[in-house]
Amino acid sequence: MKIRAIYPGTFDPLTNGHADLVLRAARLFDAVIVAVAANPSKQPLFTLDERVALAKQAFVECPNVSVIGFSGLLAKFGQEQQAQVLIRGVRAVADFEYEFQLASMNRSLNPELDSIFMTPSEKNTFISSTLVKEVCRHGGDVSSFVPAHVQHALQQKLGIN
Repeated sequence: MKIRAIYPGTFDPLTNGHADLVLRAARLFDAVIVAVAANPSKQPLFTLDERVALAKQAFVECPNVSVIGFSGLLAKFGQEQQAQVLIRGVRAVADFEYEFQLASMNRSLNPELDSIFMTPSEKNTFISSTLVKEVCRHGGDVSSFVPAHVQHALQQKLGIN
């Protein structure tokens, strides 16, 4: 049986922490779907199409990783993709409580989708998309937090040279 995993997120922007989890998951599962959520309530900086394109570029060398944009319920998307595993990144204990609630809700909506929690590597523990945008917005160097093509896109979007 092929195990298909989904790693959902807004990815606004994709960080090295996200990429690390995807690459590690790609070693564990037959297929990993990076599910880029439309999530308009978060008012993302990048459009859904831009976020999908940036993620696709990041994983172009990974044959078992695909990137798909989606909107609506994650549990339903998982069913449509015939996924068995939902990957969630947990950086700290504070993340776990919320993620545990989400896992329970998703299991209730789609009992065939099991959540697993992965922790980032130590060097990526503190990285978040929100912090990356804030640092970049104020002229800080984000090159060690995001892939180079994402840094370039972020600087262009924010009008930073």
